[in-house]
Amino acid sequence: MNSQKVDMFLMSNNKYFDGDRLLSVKQQLVNLSDEKWSRIEFLQFKDPTMSLIISLLGGGLGIDRFFIGDVGLGIGKLLTCGGLGIWTIVDWFLIQAATKEKNLAKLQEAISF
Repeated sequence: MNSQKVDMFLMSNNKYFDGDRLLSVKQQLVNLSDEKWSRIEFLQFKDPTMSLIISLLGGGLGIDRFFIGDVGLGIGKLLTCGGLGIWTIVDWFLIQAATKEKNLAKLQEAISF
């Protein structure tokens, strides 16, 4: 794939991924076929900042975990009222990294599919 096209994709989507892993993602994207590239271009990623806002407002109910696709953890937070508040506070610091990991997993799945 065209290196400039990959660079533009990464520049426009860099907030959705961990910066340490962008180099390996770039190498994988450069080697993609046009068919796979068309799938990658239209992927929708979750915004880590939005997940933090949701965590601050509704983290005790597990809404933040439902938002990023962690249904099991969302149900656990809902049933325990955010781990009696402790889990909610911990997630305020971890939810952005978890969102970026989910986005990377979604991208890796689309690349390998």
